[in-house]
Amino acid sequence: MATFMEILDTTIANVALPHIAGGLSSGIDESTWILTSYLVANAVVLPLSAWLSRAFGRKRYYMTCVALFTISSFLCGLAPSLGLLIFFRVLQGIGGGGLAPCEQAILVDTFPPEKRSAAFALYSMAIVTAPAIGPTLGGWITDHFSWRWVFYINVPIGLLSLFLSHMVVTDSDRMKEEMRKTREDGLKVDFIGIILIALAFGCLEVVLDKGQRDDWFESNFIVTFLSISMVALFGGIWWELRHKDPVVDLTLLRERNFALANLFYFMFGFVLIGSTVLIPQMLQGLFGYTAYQSGWAVSPAAIVVVFMAPLVVKFIFPKFGAARLIGASFLLQAVALWYYSGLDLSADYDSFIFIRLIQGFGIAFLFIPVSNLAYSYLPKHLNNKASSLTNLFRNLGSSFGISFVTTMEARREQVHQTFLVEHLSAGDPAVTARLQAYSAQMMQGGFTARDATIHAEALLASNMADQAKIMAFLDVFWVMAWVSVASAVMALFIRPFRSGGAPPAE
Repeated sequence: MATFMEILDTTIANVALPHIAGGLSSGIDESTWILTSYLVANAVVLPLSAWLSRAFGRKRYYMTCVALFTISSFLCGLAPSLGLLIFFRVLQGIGGGGLAPCEQAILVDTFPPEKRSAAFALYSMAIVTAPAIGPTLGGWITDHFSWRWVFYINVPIGLLSLFLSHMVVTDSDRMKEEMRKTREDGLKVDFIGIILIALAFGCLEVVLDKGQRDDWFESNFIVTFLSISMVALFGGIWWELRHKDPVVDLTLLRERNFALANLFYFMFGFVLIGSTVLIPQMLQGLFGYTAYQSGWAVSPAAIVVVFMAPLVVKFIFPKFGAARLIGASFLLQAVALWYYSGLDLSADYDSFIFIRLIQGFGIAFLFIPVSNLAYSYLPKHLNNKASSLTNLFRNLGSSFGISFVTTMEARREQVHQTFLVEHLSAGDPAVTARLQAYSAQMMQGGFTARDATIHAEALLASNMADQAKIMAFLDVFWVMAWVSVASAVMALFIRPFRSGGAPPAE
């Protein structure tokens, strides 16, 4: 429930942004910090979660995160000004950043390898469903109630999650022993590592979220934040590899399956969230669908995952194994993205639904084998540290995916528009015939000859802009399809392990 609530909040506020800006008397550019502030705080806390769990106890830290997220959600709904709303969103991001790593570690410690797939199947439903229904739910809430209810709906879910966590969640014996040793040895705080990691991922998130809006390296603001991020990142890597008790244990990436799992988590976020952002933009900007309708167009993926998850756990994963399923997953997603890249302005709504269903089948085969792959050769005492890294890579994949699709779409639209303008000549018979046809239609509607000509030229320019935009969207889908194919190839390097998540007997 907490996972669903936290991931939902990363997408649901996007739709409500214009309403929030209007309600708080601020501009759209200023209001985007509502999204950025949350993502930055989330990115900072994610890699630190394993250390914080060990320092305070996993259950205690997890429940603190749920409580902070719930309280800050309520305060976001009450916020009287943009400044306070951004501050409360930072608190919300801090609470939300600790949820997924704790949850994944709890699942791995609680369930034996043979039952781990079923646990991750249920968990994957929340991860895939939340971003898919976020825009639809956000649009419905803002249309029928108020943008403040986008935040208020977290409160009952958070309270129920707190109650159930208190009743049924316990720290494992291994985790209790680790906490006891930490207290006996004294808590050694890696302050330098914490500062460097926080600076690296916090500044990187600002760059990814604001880059396209500020024209990337043409902005001194973006260049400064990227420079800080890179210096802190390389400094943090150097420091953490040398530190005896690092806040982020990068040595885990030496294990091949764990490193590949993080790559797949990254690509999962990149492709799923990137396409989930792109499709509604395409439907609203070019096909005239409402936010509610365009939201439903991305929902079939979640429906397929929910339907397929039990089948994947019980029959498909044990029979075919991780490597085949992960490869098939990315290839199916590539097929869906290639279908998207072949659409045109005459495509109907059913086409988008059908293609998203294909993509959903691909996603259904991915999360369960990747989750088992991540822990297939790791010792149990490293599960807590591993969960922070896997969720960090998934989070970064989502951020890079959104940044990539928005930037590439904007740049390719400029390229196509320039090309079309160069080939749109007044002396071209086809252009002349089209203008004459438009003018005749306008004159039949009551326009004068002069006004009909002006409106015909404007209509032709609008058609050209739409063509440039659809071609840009198709280019992005085409590139993402090839990214999925490259990800499928990486499945060939997976080290074999049993479907229960344990390595084969030596």
